[in-house]
Amino acid sequence: GDDGGETTNGTSSQTFSITESDFTLTPSTVTIDAPGSYTFEATNDGPDDVHEFVVIATDLAITELPTAEDGSVDEAGEGLELIGEIEDIPVGETQSVTLDLEAGSYALICNIYDADEDEAHYQEGMRTSFTVE
Repeated sequence: GDDGGETTNGTSSQTFSITESDFTLTPSTVTIDAPGSYTFEATNDGPDDVHEFVVIATDLAITELPTAEDGSVDEAGEGLELIGEIEDIPVGETQSVTLDLEAGSYALICNIYDADEDEAHYQEGMRTSFTVE
């Protein structure tokens, strides 16, 4: 509920880099040691595909998220809470999102489905677990 941009304990927000490519998603860290406001800067290294960056709170295993028929993750599915996302990051660009994260387990994914290639980027391996302690 705090819109002032400050996190608990008066600490400033921290920034993490996310590197995305066809088809990996690699955060600079997979564990944060305190809840608070964090900025994710997602860079699309390509070489070919547009990617997105989605943060989902879930206790499910990273490979066990509920999916739609096309293989993409059902962001409204049971056991998931969509925390935030960056949509459609072009190749070569970096975009950021700042999110308030509570202690718990998260999934970081690219949830694009490419109809031309008939592939869901989540299924191609663009997913990783993330923990806030």
